[in-house]
Amino acid sequence: MTRIPSHDTAGKEARVRRLRAARVQDSEAKTARALDVVRDLLASGQRITCARVAREASVSTWFVYNQPQVRDTVRAAMHEQREHGSRTIAAPGPGQVTPAGLHTELALAREEIKDLKKERDRLRERVRLSLGAELDDVDRRQLVERIRQLEQQNTELKRELSEARDRLTDSERRLHEAEDDLTAARASLRRAMRAVPSK
Repeated sequence: MTRIPSHDTAGKEARVRRLRAARVQDSEAKTARALDVVRDLLASGQRITCARVAREASVSTWFVYNQPQVRDTVRAAMHEQREHGSRTIAAPGPGQVTPAGLHTELALAREEIKDLKKERDRLRERVRLSLGAELDDVDRRQLVERIRQLEQQNTELKRELSEARDRLTDSERRLHEAEDDLTAARASLRRAMRAVPSK
């Protein structure tokens, strides 16, 4: 005898379908935002990183790394910038450097380093918590591929962290130089004012 689905079963299946459709729609919206951010950063010549794309698209870095279309687009854009150089706006000359601008650069670099460290810690914790469950559910080949992906993500995060630290060091150096120039200019101005004969 054919079993007629109960009202509760039909309602549950409808809710599951709606949830799946909403999840797909949400993923598509996140993907579109992330791809738009990559295109805009590439067009403006600004440096592209997974963390930056995630932040500006309001998605998680995990999403950037694990959504194939977004991950491949980000990697292709980063490769293009490494090969051809990013068309960033030229750094201001010595006469245009201001301590305020360099302080802003420092703050941005420190913020990016902090984000990268947080993401690294989240990935480590995720691996620690999920590796045992994955061992039960996947075969050896899938496990090796997953470990390879995690190692690649870790390498990328380390590279981004190293580059952010380099930018921070450079910004600090430029800030000190600007402050030294400012001090020297003030001293020179005071000497010039003292040298002017009073009427």
